[in-house]
Amino acid sequence: MQAPKEQSKKEHCPAETTLAMMSGRWKLLIWRELFSQVKRFNELQRSLTGITQKMLTQHLREMEADGLVNRKVYAEIPPKVEYSLTPKGESLQPLIEQMHIWGIEFQHTQE
Repeated sequence: MQAPKEQSKKEHCPAETTLAMMSGRWKLLIWRELFSQVKRFNELQRSLTGITQKMLTQHLREMEADGLVNRKVYAEIPPKVEYSLTPKGESLQPLIEQMHIWGIEFQHTQE
């Protein structure tokens, strides 16, 4: 006898869900930039030394699909696009700040 679908699905840890939203080499740095203010694509790219246009686009699309980033397109020529955090994206700020503090403390213990 087969188990119902609900029971056959693997239970996911909530922390795993959070990590999946944050996964990607550049996402934390994108958040850091957007915590301070709304930014245009080129502003983000300039502030993230080493990121390619393709990678920035990919991460922003993923974050938008996850409901973490707003993308606002203005009807003008040339097109103007601004990125900002949604309330859900902003809600990660305390968690990211704590990760930052933990990282500093960890680095000091390694010296």
